[in-house]
Amino acid sequence: MSRSDPRQVRALKADSFGRIALMRDADGGLFVRRDLRHVPWWLRLPAWGLARREARALRALAGMPAMPQLRAWDGRVLDRSYLEGAAMHQRPPHGDLAYFRDARRLLQRLHRSGLAHNDLAKEANWLVLEDGSPGVTDFQLAVLGQPRSRWMRLLAREDLRHLLKHKRTYCPQHITPVERRVLKRQSWVRRLWFASGKHVYRFITRKVLKWRDNEGRGPRL
Repeated sequence: MSRSDPRQVRALKADSFGRIALMRDADGGLFVRRDLRHVPWWLRLPAWGLARREARALRALAGMPAMPQLRAWDGRVLDRSYLEGAAMHQRPPHGDLAYFRDARRLLQRLHRSGLAHNDLAKEANWLVLEDGSPGVTDFQLAVLGQPRSRWMRLLAREDLRHLLKHKRTYCPQHITPVERRVLKRQSWVRRLWFASGKHVYRFITRKVLKWRDNEGRGPRL
């Protein structure tokens, strides 16, 4: 390995769709690498599709604070900036109303940019940064579109509903009546997912690929 090559600091996650590791570059800076070069041949297309989707989302988020920034994507390796902090379940924001207010503003900025995250039910995709403020990561399932379209507004409401579920868990005393109504309102997307999509997902991940994502809690190494 040459002096300019990055070196791995530690493995973060590994599954059938790639390996994710914390890396250090030649200047000492940290970044996160998603490496598809070890993916089985029969999963390369979906793995590439997920990584490509993440790269597109990160390009759309260029310059937005509290979000990872794209460093490089060559079709096999995706590098993104590292956000210093911990996942929500590792550093729970119990009673922290400011965190959830800032998280809602962050979501609004995300949605105004024409992007819906689409995977915010997982606590691992919400970060508590070093200063206690929120951050968002893992944009493999993100959707880009016109912010005012019916489809994007529906996905944005789902993002918000997932945030409010976390607020109900960690900050229940500050849930407002309006937020309770949002939590009770279930979209047809959610009903369809629980009626069929989630069963297919669990069969593929647990029976075929032999892993459980555990809602993002902890690495699959």
